[in-house]
Amino acid sequence: MKKHKENKPYSETRLARYVERRILELKSRKTQSLISSEAGFAQHNMLTNIKAGNSKLPLDRVPALAKALECDPALLFMMAVEQLSGDTTELAIRKIFGTLVTENETAWLEEIRKASDYSDPSLTSRSRASLRGIVGK
Repeated sequence: MKKHKENKPYSETRLARYVERRILELKSRKTQSLISSEAGFAQHNMLTNIKAGNSKLPLDRVPALAKALECDPALLFMMAVEQLSGDTTELAIRKIFGTLVTENETAWLEEIRKASDYSDPSLTSRSRASLRGIVGK
């Protein structure tokens, strides 16, 4: 098992699993090769290596890959940052930007603001339980 981890250091990351899932979800419309081309990878095996966990996703490739995978770039960026585990870049990003928010999360926040009449409600145990019930947790 240890040898597997050494050869595929990113195989257990959310990003590797997410990229694999998105490629499967888009399979009826796009080949993996097309996705790789749309993302601007010079070497088509780069996407295979990211999906398999052999390589991490370079942060500068996030916008193009997000577009090719038809997903939220902030979500993909967060997962790419997670791959930097222990890296000072990850720490700097989190200190500067705090919690990154996806487009879907932004929509939720806006709806909470409207529903509360912009009163900045605190998160109580009851409201937390209600939110978890909404998302099935």
